[in-house]
Amino acid sequence: MSAIAPERAGVTTQAIEESQPVRLAPNYWPFVVPALVVVGAVIVFPWAFTLWMSVNRWTLGQSRSFAGMENYLRLASDPRFWESLWHTLTYTFLSVVAPMFFGTVAALIFDARFPLRGLLRGLFVMPMMATPVAVALVWTMMFHPQLGVLNYLLSLVSIPAQEWIFNANTVIPSLVAVETWQWTPLVMLIVLGGLASVPREPFESAEIDGANAWQQFRYLTLPMIAPFLMIAVIIRTIDALKSFDIIYAMTQGGPGTASETINIYLYNTAFSYYDMGYGSAMAVVFFIVIVALSFILLMLRQRSQWVDAEGK
Repeated sequence: MSAIAPERAGVTTQAIEESQPVRLAPNYWPFVVPALVVVGAVIVFPWAFTLWMSVNRWTLGQSRSFAGMENYLRLASDPRFWESLWHTLTYTFLSVVAPMFFGTVAALIFDARFPLRGLLRGLFVMPMMATPVAVALVWTMMFHPQLGVLNYLLSLVSIPAQEWIFNANTVIPSLVAVETWQWTPLVMLIVLGGLASVPREPFESAEIDGANAWQQFRYLTLPMIAPFLMIAVIIRTIDALKSFDIIYAMTQGGPGTASETINIYLYNTAFSYYDMGYGSAMAVVFFIVIVALSFILLMLRQRSQWVDAEGK
């Protein structure tokens, strides 16, 4: 009996193990594959195809041939490309600085308590809700040298009429004014969020020590809202770099090429002149410029982070 008991015990244990359900390792691929397909179709394939086109001579309606680095060398000696790059950087810089200044001032004003503050805030953010093409059409009529309301207002204070977007010297500042009008409310909302998170105790101590309003803003408010300001700078830089609709709807890059940014030049090259190879090389170089600017902004973003007492 003693010899049979261990054997029965082993059989019983084996039967129990066989009766238990087998747990398989979780398989996450059915959930990952759709996302990979979407990323590949929307991001990876277009960029791979653009890189492939950039090393080919390809004008729509004609045969394609391998060009190697010819399109990139052509960019290096193309004065129109360098001019469009300068216009892009100028337009981006002004379209970031102006909304940042006016948005911060507006945030400081609306952070104070006064009657009808909520209503005025709502009215202030309304330009941000309009579509860029509609904004461009309205401002084009306002910029008209003879029929525009802006020159009429200038005439009331005896200022000569301006040509605005119809003059090569004023076209980019005029476009920046439209961009500033539409996107200053976004900066205001971001900075208002930062002001809402600022503690009040340091300001009370500063008032006791005799600090005036400018000193409180310079040494307390500005450092505390610096991370929010950097977020606004990053958002505005990305938006200004890819700006196309307002510029194209208002000037098409004119007069001449005075407001032609890389986006406009790229569009004209690829879809007006049908030079897909050269336009693709331009897109690749522009992407490198965007990556470089993004890297610089991310470095500045890291430096604007709050630090604790130990400097961590």
